[in-house]
Formats: sequence, structure tokens, C-alpha cells
Amino acid sequence: MKIAVVKEQAAGEKRVAATPETVKKFIGLGAEVAVEAGAGLTASIADGDYAAAGATVADRAATLAGADIVLGVQGPAPESLAGVKPGAWIVAGLNPFGERARVDAYAAAGYEALAMEFMPRITRAQSMDILSSQSNLSGYKAVLDAAAEYGKAFPMMMTAAGTVSAAKAFIMGVGVAGLQAIATARRLGAQVSATDVRAATKEQIESLGAKAIFVEKVAGIEGEGTGGYATEMSEEYKAAQAELVSAHIAKQDIVITTALIPGRPAPRLISDAQIATMKPGSVIVDLAVEQGGNVEGAVAGEVVERHGVKIVGHRNVPSRLAADASALFSRNLFNFLSAFWDKEKGAPVLDEEIGNAIRLTQGGKVVNERLLG
Repeated sequence: MKIAVVKEQAAGEKRVAATPETVKKFIGLGAEVAVEAGAGLTASIADGDYAAAGATVADRAATLAGADIVLGVQGPAPESLAGVKPGAWIVAGLNPFGERARVDAYAAAGYEALAMEFMPRITRAQSMDILSSQSNLSGYKAVLDAAAEYGKAFPMMMTAAGTVSAAKAFIMGVGVAGLQAIATARRLGAQVSATDVRAATKEQIESLGAKAIFVEKVAGIEGEGTGGYATEMSEEYKAAQAELVSAHIAKQDIVITTALIPGRPAPRLISDAQIATMKPGSVIVDLAVEQGGNVEGAVAGEVVERHGVKIVGHRNVPSRLAADASALFSRNLFNFLSAFWDKEKGAPVLDEEIGNAIRLTQGGKVVNERLLG
């Protein structure tokens, strides 16, 4: 069983799908591991570290030759996988909805593509969940990015020259990223408030010491989606939420938006008119900018200014913390493959619950129900 770890080719991608730690663990299972030269350099991992862990470090062609499993952070281009065995597993974040043509190409090439972001959010799969591990870092980094753009201090400071007021931070969307953003902003000394369409998150917000901002007594709340995600709201709820949020946003110094709905464009949370009510020098960080954005006027890959307010739209935020993001991502992949490792076969064998959830292609066809519906 040969596992190949490739160097990421997507623009700006600094993460890597395996670390020396997970290489050792794969070898301990009986696998052979090959790593493309330079794969870990942008995540502060030298080729020699992989070699010391027992991996073969080689060029891309030699790394992929005869590979049974290819590990990536983002899905490798099908045309870049020459030498990989027919039926080999491609295990990575594959962006199935956004990169459907690539999924079709995996099927045509005879690969079995496994999308790690489709991992079901069930108890036994928590340690395999790349969305949670990467979102945790995104929430943290979003607050640091906001602090870097904000022209004032976060905490209240009492000095001989007078008092500096604490920054007011508002987190919109309280999933994994939002919760970490709350915790990080609190640690930096901000006055933090947060909102979400899912009523169950109110207790989580308050447990972290933040103020919960919620629409009350409005019929048609449909926010309790499956897998921990939100669903679309009723029109009445949307109107009530917009009114509540508008009044609150006008008082904020920092706003961080994190709302995503799988397979659909990110919901619009902040309008240009709402931005115009904010104080000059305020900062908004849109973590959903690559899926269309929660904030009107946000631009992927740029920091723009509207009405004196900076809107931060960095791409691929986990990659901005490449070393830690790689460590967590690679453990997710190892936890996944090792959980299904069959010692007799010397290879992983998936069960139906998780296998059917994440398998996109098999036998030359696209087989995942979420892509066929």
C-alpha cells in the first residue's frame, strides 16, 4: 500500500496533507509513504524531516508512480496524477460543488475520489472533520486580521493619561469558526456579542462570556439544519433579524461574519447601507468571501474600504497559519484512514455510513447522492 503526498498546486495554498508525525504513523500501519520534494516547505517542514520519519522524498512522477492513495489538501488536477494506479483513492478537500468538472474528470480517470469536507458530523467522525479543524483556526486568525487592520487597541486600558475604551466586536454565525472568534476576541479584551439563526447556540455564546443577540418571538424560524449547519430562514425572520442587526452593527468596531450553507452561496448578512452606519475606522472580516460573501462589497483576496470601513476578504484563511493548519489537517486524514485500516489486507476498508457520505466517484462514475440530486 503506497500513500503519496503531493505538493499543493493551487495558488496561495501553503498547507500540506501529511507531516512527519503522520508519516511515521502511516508507516507504523505498514504503508509505504512517498512525499513530493518541497511539499512541506511552505508549512515549515523540510524534506529532510520527512526522510527522517521514513518517507521517500522524490519528484512528483516518482512520488505518484504506483500510488494506491493520494493525499492532498485541495484536490489535485486529474491531469497531474499520471502514474497513479487505476482505482486509487484521492483523499483531500475536493470542493465538490464548486469543482464539479474536476470530480467528473476523476470519475473518467477511474479514481475513487473521497471528499473530506463531506465527512458526516457524527461523534465517531469528529477527529476526521477537516472543516472543524480548519474553521477553528480561521476563527482565530479572523480576529487577528481584524486587530491588524483596526487602528485602535482591543482591551480597555486605564492609564495616567486617561482611559482607552474596549473595542466592541460582533460575531455573526456561531459555528466552529464563530465560537473560536468569540473566544479569541474575548482574550484580546474586546466587548463581544454574537448572533446566529440557530437558537441552540445562545447558550454557547453566553458560556464564552459574550452577549447573545437574537430575534425573539418571531414565527417561522427554520435555522436548525442538519450536521450543525444553518438552513434558510423564513422571510419574517429575515426581516426581523435585519432590523435587529442593523441597530447593533452601527455600534460595533469589529464585525466578523462566518455564515455558510453547504452547496449554496453564502447568505448575505450585511448590506452596503448597514456598512454606511458604522463608525469610520471600523473593520469587517468576511470569512465566507470565497463562497460569495456575507458582506456586500467584500472582494475575495482583497482588503477594501467602503464608507470608511475596511472589509477584509482574505482567501484560504487556514493557509495563513500553514504549520498548525497542516498539523491538524494531516491528523484528520490519518484518523480517517487508520480508523478503517484492515491489518490483513494492509489497506483501509470503508463502511457504508462514512464511505457513502464522502465517496464522490467509483467505477468510472459519479456516485454521491448530493451530486446526483
